[in-house]
Amino acid sequence: MTLHHAPRAHLLTGVAALCLLAQGAAAAPMDYPTALQHMAAASDRLAASRLAVDSAAQQRRAVERLGGPSVSLGAAAYAYNANLDVDLNPLGQALPGIAAQLPPQLGGLVAQLPHLPASYTLNRHKTDATASVNAVWPLYMGGATSAARTLADARTHEAQADSTRVGDELASLLVQRYFGAQLARRAAVLREAALHSIEQHDAAAQKMLDAGVIAKVERLQARSALEEARKNAQRARDDADLAATALTRTARADETVQPTSPLFVISQPVEPLDYFIDTALARHPGLAKVAAKQAQAAQLHAAQEALRRPQVFAFGQREIKSGNADWVAGIAVRWTLWDSIDRNALAASSQAQIEQAERTGAQARSDIALLVEKNWLALEQARRQYFAQQAGVDLSAEVLRLREAGLREGTSTTLDLIDAQLNHAKVQTERAQAAHDYVLALAALLESSGLSDEFANYMARADVKVD
Repeated sequence: MTLHHAPRAHLLTGVAALCLLAQGAAAAPMDYPTALQHMAAASDRLAASRLAVDSAAQQRRAVERLGGPSVSLGAAAYAYNANLDVDLNPLGQALPGIAAQLPPQLGGLVAQLPHLPASYTLNRHKTDATASVNAVWPLYMGGATSAARTLADARTHEAQADSTRVGDELASLLVQRYFGAQLARRAAVLREAALHSIEQHDAAAQKMLDAGVIAKVERLQARSALEEARKNAQRARDDADLAATALTRTARADETVQPTSPLFVISQPVEPLDYFIDTALARHPGLAKVAAKQAQAAQLHAAQEALRRPQVFAFGQREIKSGNADWVAGIAVRWTLWDSIDRNALAASSQAQIEQAERTGAQARSDIALLVEKNWLALEQARRQYFAQQAGVDLSAEVLRLREAGLREGTSTTLDLIDAQLNHAKVQTERAQAAHDYVLALAALLESSGLSDEFANYMARADVKVD
């Protein structure tokens, strides 16, 4: 039986990779920046957050000229019918006395007049139309208009902070799915390579059993190891397919995404912890949202205080018609001296909201600083772990080489070689897992620092790539 040294293991890994590539022939190769662009362009969640920003910005534009003059036209068409009843009884009773005081000729004439009715109804009806132009200009509102504009600004900033947070979360999710698919694919390649090697060892064990070189129990142990390797390889393939499906849906791609950007590690530590904490306190969208909430509470308080002050308006109205039109113009002052609403209680409530926002902001800054420190330490731990595993990889490769040589010389069994082969695949997978942990820790650190858009730059700085 002819056995090969460690270089053959690399050859088998390449063969397994080609098999997986053949299985995924319909896949679309895609690097991480392209996948990020796909997701950003097609994500419904991100689009919804951007629409929220646009809506808030439009509301801000709507109140830009708040407090300026407003002009309106008014018109009406009308018809009326009016009746007025006049009581004539007093006049009828007074006529005999009046006639007696008149000259005989006139008195006789009055006496010949018919008697007046008891009452008479006057009727007036008309159909007409009128139109006028009206203008109102608030001259002083106690600061209410300025508070309304600043409140709209704060709501826009809150929507922008929410949109940034959504983008950062989706970017971190894509990192998890993209490099998770890369890890699952590498694990599947290693499992396939181990299976291929064990299949050859199993065939060799059968030949050795037929030649009477090994015992039947050793042959059965080799067969059991083969079946276990087949199950592990199938499980790894299923995991890789599931990870690829999750990545494809996250990237919103039409075809199955085949990740081409490898797992990576930056051999040197990244910037110091203080750098990331300072950046987080300046750029984290959560703090921007808290600041926007605080600004909104302050402006609501200012608006309520404005209601305590007098309000001054200029007004005017002119009838629209030819000739001598009616018009009126003037200045009005309104000052609420007493209201059924307790303004002091409202002021105390809004002041409490301001203090609540301040306390929330202080707690958020403390929590974010702690989160950044946790993620920074996790990143550094993952970096050290990756390089610490190099000795284990070298040791497993040397053990595999010695087991191959020992089998040729008769000092090792087939099962020993299979165990060495499986252990070497396991150690390689664990080291790839360490690189994966490093990548996820980096994404988490950048997200907590408000630097998710810098992930590609850190990826470009990597001097160790797990191909």
